[in-house]
This record gives sequence, structure tokens and C-alpha cells, in this order.
Amino acid sequence: MNHILSLSLLLTPVLLATACARASEEATSSPASATATASPVAVTAGATIDPELPLAIVHKTASCGCCGVWADHLKAAGFAVEIRDTDDMHPVKQRLGVPAGKASCHTAEIGGYVVEGHIPASDIKRLLKERPTARGLVLPGMPAGSPGMEMPDGHVQPYTVELVRTDGSTEPFAQHGQGG
Repeated sequence: MNHILSLSLLLTPVLLATACARASEEATSSPASATATASPVAVTAGATIDPELPLAIVHKTASCGCCGVWADHLKAAGFAVEIRDTDDMHPVKQRLGVPAGKASCHTAEIGGYVVEGHIPASDIKRLLKERPTARGLVLPGMPAGSPGMEMPDGHVQPYTVELVRTDGSTEPFAQHGQGG
């Protein structure tokens, strides 16, 4: 059993990197991505924008494929999405108040909240419905199986989405994955 766990821990970063690279290649090679890049608001084919949901402004680096896959997850959930590619994410995260040590690869602005990382659309919708006094939600790192980081075998690493209070403190907001 320990051998399987060790092998899994060794292969996970490789699989994650492959998923990001594959998504990036698909985004640059598909005709739909050329349209999405030219338009500030792109909608995935077959997705319907929910007029009740606010615009999601997603800040990411141009080369990050998993960020694009997460944006597609939002589109499929009814969000209109505007992608803003940037070379330096640090000023964006700083401006929006992402706490130190809680960063991920992309940062979104949705309905007056910061949304950091591969957070499920269902958690964002819950945040928007409950409207707590807070900065927003964070999911540090890039947990395997989170939206945009899906694994070929369907495995979801346990992870916790955190609510960022106005003072910068965090508390659990939602649990996902095995045992979550």
C-alpha cells in the first residue's frame, strides 16, 4: 500500500503538469480559442450565460492552460468570463488582497469578491448567494481533481476552499474530495 501511495505522490506532479500543458496546447490549436482570445467575453459552445450571475474577470498568465480550463468550468456553470492575460500576477493578487501563502495560478474578480485558484463554481455561487462580509474565497495551490485540474482517473485530492475575511484571516468554507 505504501508503494502505491509513494508512486501516486511521485506521479501526481507529472500528471498535473501534463494536464496544464495539454490544456494549453488544445487552447492554442483549436479554432474556438482564437475567437475567445479576440473577444473579451467568450462562452463555451453550448454554454448559456446566466444573466443573474456577475461577470467573472479572470487574471492569468497567457501560458497557463489549467487556468483556461477553469475559466471553461465557470462558463459551463453560466458565468460570462473575461480573460485578462498578464505577465506578472503579483500586483493583481496584492491589489485584490490575496493573503500571503494562499496564492494559486489565477485570480478572478466576481461580484465584488476575489476568487483565487481552482474553486468550484458551486462554491462561488454559494458565496454570491450568501454575500458574507469578506474579501472572497481562496484555494491555495493546485489540488488534483479540482476544476481545471481534473485527473484522468477521476481522483480528487481532499481540499478546503477558504473564506477570506476582511481582516485577511481565513476560515473553512467548503470541503471537497475524498473524506471532504
